[in-house]
Amino acid sequence: MINKGVKKAAYSLLARREHSQRELKQKLLQREFAETDILPVLDALSTQDIQSEQRFGESMLRQRISKGYGWIYIAAELKQKGLTSDIIAAVYQSQQVDWYHQAQLAYEKRFADRNIIDQKDKAKRIRFLQYRGFSFEQISAVLNLD
Repeated sequence: MINKGVKKAAYSLLARREHSQRELKQKLLQREFAETDILPVLDALSTQDIQSEQRFGESMLRQRISKGYGWIYIAAELKQKGLTSDIIAAVYQSQQVDWYHQAQLAYEKRFADRNIIDQKDKAKRIRFLQYRGFSFEQISAVLNLD
């Protein structure tokens, strides 16, 4: 038996944006619904493809790319949101992204002057790109490191 209050709340949340099952469960628990009422609703939503982990992952990927983040950061965030490694891999495969270009864009947005002053400045720029989730190969390509 599906609780109509839980179903209505879940629909309301999903109408605004995609959510992972973990997120949806947490938000419904915060609204003080019982877990025994939440689980059947989540199963039904997933079965009917109203809630999709794959769609959520792709949506999150597009959002984070537009904000200048790299794959390492995005993958960690997807894992934290409750997606399995299989779904994360499928999300990665579903999008054709030039991560080197994304690293270049993030670098240019943050550092308008491209001249590296000294080692301290270079280290700062490397840390920035690492924090943003870009691999060392991508960072090396952006900074023209040998």
